[in-house]
Amino acid sequence: MTSIFVTKRSGETEPFNINKIHRVLEWACQELIGVSVSEIELRANVQLYEKMETIKIHDLLIKSTAELITESTPNYQFVAARLINYKLKKIVYGDKDPWPLIDIINHNIDAGVYDADILNKYSEAEIDYINSFIVNHNRDDDFTYAGMEQMQSKYLVQNRTDGTLYETPQVLYIMIAMTLFGRYNGRRMKFIREFYNAVSQFYISLPTPIMAGCRTPTRQFSSCVVLESNDSLDSINATSTSIVKYISKKAGLGINAGKIRAVGSHIGDGSVAHTGLIPFLKYFQSAVKSCSQGGVRGGAATVYMPVWHYEFEDLVVLKNNRGTEETRVRNMDYAFQFNKLMYERLLTGGKITFFSPDDVPGLYDAFFEDQELFEELYTKYERAWKIRKKSLPALEVFSQFLTERKETGRIYLQNVDHANTHGAFIEKQAPIHQSNLCCEIDLPSHGLESYDDTNKGEISLCTLSAINWGLINDPSQFEHYCELAVRALDALLDYQNYPVIAAQRSTMNRRPLGVGIINLAYFLAKRGLKYDDDALETVDEYAEAWSYYLIKASADLAEEQGCCYKNMETKYGHGILPIDTYKKEVDELVKPKQRMPWKALRGQLKKKGIRNSTLMAIMPAETSAQISNSTNGIEPPRALVSYKQSKDGVMPQVVPNMYNLKNKYDLLWDQQGPEGYLKIMAIIQKYVDQGISVNTSYNPAQYEDNKIPLSIMLKDLITFYKYGGKQLYYFNTNDLTTEDESTLSREDFDSQKDYDDYCESCSL
Repeated sequence: MTSIFVTKRSGETEPFNINKIHRVLEWACQELIGVSVSEIELRANVQLYEKMETIKIHDLLIKSTAELITESTPNYQFVAARLINYKLKKIVYGDKDPWPLIDIINHNIDAGVYDADILNKYSEAEIDYINSFIVNHNRDDDFTYAGMEQMQSKYLVQNRTDGTLYETPQVLYIMIAMTLFGRYNGRRMKFIREFYNAVSQFYISLPTPIMAGCRTPTRQFSSCVVLESNDSLDSINATSTSIVKYISKKAGLGINAGKIRAVGSHIGDGSVAHTGLIPFLKYFQSAVKSCSQGGVRGGAATVYMPVWHYEFEDLVVLKNNRGTEETRVRNMDYAFQFNKLMYERLLTGGKITFFSPDDVPGLYDAFFEDQELFEELYTKYERAWKIRKKSLPALEVFSQFLTERKETGRIYLQNVDHANTHGAFIEKQAPIHQSNLCCEIDLPSHGLESYDDTNKGEISLCTLSAINWGLINDPSQFEHYCELAVRALDALLDYQNYPVIAAQRSTMNRRPLGVGIINLAYFLAKRGLKYDDDALETVDEYAEAWSYYLIKASADLAEEQGCCYKNMETKYGHGILPIDTYKKEVDELVKPKQRMPWKALRGQLKKKGIRNSTLMAIMPAETSAQISNSTNGIEPPRALVSYKQSKDGVMPQVVPNMYNLKNKYDLLWDQQGPEGYLKIMAIIQKYVDQGISVNTSYNPAQYEDNKIPLSIMLKDLITFYKYGGKQLYYFNTNDLTTEDESTLSREDFDSQKDYDDYCESCSL
């Protein structure tokens, strides 16, 4: 019989050797239980043909292995990951043995894909020493299939037109560490080693902009951008230009359009009537969608507006599928802003009155800065017969909001009083007017009057990361990883570039960071806890330590490198901490304790200030959870094996340590409702200076006639407000019908996959 020849990666041909497949699969399966080399080979059922490419044979083995990942055989996820890793090393290095780090750096600088400045920061001897940190690249074997797929498709530096790859995962991690700590002197080798260890062992999770760009000539790594428009054409145009600039940098946007006057309002002498807010939202939508990432994903934004805006009835339906295109603006998300007075009107059976912001002087600013003044002005304007207004029963307003939120899944909420009173800033000096794309950022902003506004215009950026709670076994462990996260992100602020001067000025003045949480579900499961009252005490203990060590790290950094310029606009600068400003109703859930030395920290803050005006933000964490073999952020998993739809196909993801914890996980659709989850979020929010991207999730099967009662949704909304909640993100409904689809989330099938890469949020 004539031998079949196969084509190697080099283009050379050689006789097919089945033993090579055996050897690779045996290596990939070693030390893993419940996996079989023969099972993979049988599933692959390789159909050889003359001069078949070896890379296609390898891809078929990966695909076949991934198809074997189930609840009963989860370890195939590690086999598939190892096969991808083997393939990557062949592509990048021409062999399975990586090059020395100095050779990789020189090669990639010559190729134009690494920042040449790295060789100005480090000598060849230092790079050789850093090379020893990588420990023979063996940590690449710790990835799961989903993690390695995301790593190779999104994060590894590559030429996306011809598929050329320039690095492997451990090189990515060490290069990020070298880039971030390149300006450190004396102790930088210590921090490079420790940060590399933290990120490569998944204790710290990094967002998409940092993972994909930090070490390349790209120097824009902030995940979230917060900007607002004033009520003028100049400001609206400047906002649109800024949108385009940041969309092109892959950032997710929060846009405040609440100041823009309502339809029919006077312009100038009143000879022209204003077209209202909706045409300008269409204008912003065009700007948001004008740039795309690689021609695959469009930009993403959430627009914020006060619930009392005169056009509320038209604005609340902007995303639904009824109505004409002229009355809908469907390709952005929207958030309505509430405060205490709105909830009081609901509970007392009162009405909510709607105004055009330009008709009620002082009301818009008071909405964020002074709740007592807002109520005084609001009731005054309700009585003023000359002012244009209309009103609806508060119950009807809340019902409209919740109905659209349920039907679209993408109408969000912000409680602006909580965002300000329990925020990091002095409300009257630096009020919070909005949040971001994914509803976890609370930073000051001020409308631009021109694109190059050098006066009051302020665009806020937040640079993100997260701590993997699932790997923390004692609260004291937070100290090390919180310090590393704060130092790394703070250094990044000085390293990156700023395409808009208003963003640079704001960032340098305030130096905001947002460190979040991933793997909370695993954290609970391995302690035998669920998303209910039994978990509250434990969550409180760990959240307190996590928050304390983040603030302490920034306070220590302020002593070392100086506080932020706007230190006295923060509550921290006055010795006021998140534990001082939270809603005291939270004490009904957990008796207040102070386990950490807060008193000493107050004194330090009063004396030396804070380096970073914000430290915490709990973002969604889709991709980073997969990279880190973690459950998604703070969310309960939908299934023990869930599936993420991406442009590369469907990827199975297994919850951590499923063999031992299979019966311990509190799965989302098994829960009776979101109340337990909301209480845990309330405990965490107590210690957070920004916000939490909080979802509400309902399984209609838990209710009569498979319908979620409005009364239940209202109750949960009031509960969320009662305990100090700031922002609500998605409304998730278990509305899929087939058995296979039951493990998949709504986000996996709708346009959410277009959004995940922008906010890590969003893609942390």
